Amino acid sequence: MTFLLLAVMGLVAGGLSGAFGIGGGVLIVPALVYGLGYSQKLATGTSLAVLLPPIGIAAVFEYYRSGSVDLKAAAIIALTMVFGSWISARWAVKASSETLKLAFGVFLVLLGTYMMIEVLKKPGGAA
Repeated sequence: MTFLLLAVMGLVAGGLSGAFGIGGGVLIVPALVYGLGYSQKLATGTSLAVLLPPIGIAAVFEYYRSGSVDLKAAAIIALTMVFGSWISARWAVKASSETLKLAFGVFLVLLGTYMMIEVLKKPGGAA
């Protein structure tokens, strides 16, 4: 059963990652925490391990073929992400699971609220 749940997580996260650029933090982490009972730290570490090799090899190739990848911007972001992820990981491993869950939830609510406001304030809204 665990294998099946993990496989479904991978399929869903992979599909949504290819379509929207999301996966690990938004899908895999909550699924591991609430679906399989992982701690927040174990879920985050597992998600990061999942994302290292495959995160978008096929998806990036397709986007690149269609001319939809800015390689210079991607390189700059990737290089600076190394530093940002290192700093945040140093904080996260020292924080409690409850603090991490709260911070993650606040981030998702703020991001979701911002995205909805941006859509709704355009003429025609979400129609």
